[in-house]
Amino acid sequence: MQMTKEQTDHLDIYLLAGVATRPGFFTDCQQILDGLCRSSWEEVRIQVVYPYGDYTRSLLRQIHEVRRDLFRRSKLRRPGGGQAAAEPVRQTSAGRSVLLIGHSGGGVAAYHAGKMLLEEGIVSDCRMVQVGAPKVRIDPALRDKVSYFYAVDSSGRINDPVTRIGSWGGFRTGRYGVPVWDAFRYAPGHIGSIQVVGGHADYFRARPPFIKDQVSNLQRTLGSVWEWMQDFARSPDYSS
Repeated sequence: MQMTKEQTDHLDIYLLAGVATRPGFFTDCQQILDGLCRSSWEEVRIQVVYPYGDYTRSLLRQIHEVRRDLFRRSKLRRPGGGQAAAEPVRQTSAGRSVLLIGHSGGGVAAYHAGKMLLEEGIVSDCRMVQVGAPKVRIDPALRDKVSYFYAVDSSGRINDPVTRIGSWGGFRTGRYGVPVWDAFRYAPGHIGSIQVVGGHADYFRARPPFIKDQVSNLQRTLGSVWEWMQDFARSPDYSS
């Protein structure tokens, strides 16, 4: 899809929270992202969304809804976190470029929301970032629009158990037509690790003790996301 100069100069970012998230979780993230993105986009709007509710809602119910979305293969009668995440985008970002960044269960909602918005033609383009999220199977047609980041410790070992949940696996046709299991059959187009002090809840921490070698977890996380976003800004989809 070719886009006009006016469309490419605008970016709406939605930060999608995971389960039981408290207010202020993304405050530092919003401030840094705004500064980074204004070097590539003339107008940047950032909004926080709680697709499964915040810390005041039943934790068990939120976990159940994330699990249902994780294994969702088609539209179900009950709306999921993706629908909740897509609604504010429909209301305020029609025809604009959209970036969805989801933490934990919010990463699952980000993928489903982005898929719906693109299929409906609501936005001019949409990219999805999953941070510390369970593995949800990605439609191969959308693979290049999705990136995935997981936490590792100083020795490179995964230290986020949530990223071990789910699967990207599926069968493909191997030699002589024999089905072969491929663990990355439905994986995102970009997968990267982030060295994090702490674990699953700490990707977006900006203050001690979540700082190592004078670099905070938040700086490491956004640095990885920003590197991928440069490809977003330079994408052929954005040529006028």
